[in-house]
Amino acid sequence: MSSVPPARSIRAGADAAGIDKRVSMHSLRHAFATHLLEQKVDIRVIQVLLGHKRLETTSLYAAVATDLLRSVISPLDQTSDKPQPE
Repeated sequence: MSSVPPARSIRAGADAAGIDKRVSMHSLRHAFATHLLEQKVDIRVIQVLLGHKRLETTSLYAAVATDLLRSVISPLDQTSDKPQPE
């Protein structure tokens, strides 16, 4: 096993990726959850992966995945004669 502290490993990875912002274990966890949401993984699956007891905690990540939220088409809109957004 490596004797490098996790924080130092995270910083080394961020440096290698050219990320200048502050990076922590929490920011990696947050990015992981957000990317899963953007890939349309069910929020219940994400809840289990993150170990959240309450779905409300996991649903906070939905506020970040705004592109995914914008792409949702209401079933009511699908039944109308209006052109569908791309």
